[in-house]
Amino acid sequence: MELYLSILKTSTRTINSHVIILGYMASGKSSLAKYIGNLIGLKYIDLDDFIVNKHGMSISDMFNFKGEIEFRKIEHTSLKELLNSKEKFIISLGGGTPCYSNNMKLIVENSKKVFFINTPNNILAKRLFYEKKKRPLVSSIDSIKDMLEYVSKHLFERFPFYNQAHYKINVNEKSVSEISKEIIEKINL
Repeated sequence: MELYLSILKTSTRTINSHVIILGYMASGKSSLAKYIGNLIGLKYIDLDDFIVNKHGMSISDMFNFKGEIEFRKIEHTSLKELLNSKEKFIISLGGGTPCYSNNMKLIVENSKKVFFINTPNNILAKRLFYEKKKRPLVSSIDSIKDMLEYVSKHLFERFPFYNQAHYKINVNEKSVSEISKEIIEKINL
């Protein structure tokens, strides 16, 4: 009932800022953004899907054929396009988006509601290992142990960017609805 009232409060007022969901690969950003968007009636956009639709090529193919540097340029341009939109969205970012091209500065300057989904390394490593074929950066990692080592090192490098978010949501073993409730309460502040 409390979540319903919170949703009702959000739905009946205008949201004057994009809601940005960021975090590492497989942290649940896209699922959360979609779930929250449906609950509060805010259009949801996944930045990677936006790029794929605009350029007609999968993210993996962009990495393979254009290289990471060119992909990051495309990603930056697409992020700016979304953030400059007058219509407000809930936007889930790619795991690396905040870490390149001064994107994090752009994000926090253009949104008052930036959420870092902080998922434990061991959970990320397991999720990524079982879906690595869809993830170009980790597709060649051969064991969960090696994946955990990779994730831990990579997260250490990315934390300074992620920690610039306005809100840090610690996931642990919480459900999508529990995490969404936390985010919706902060959207309502």
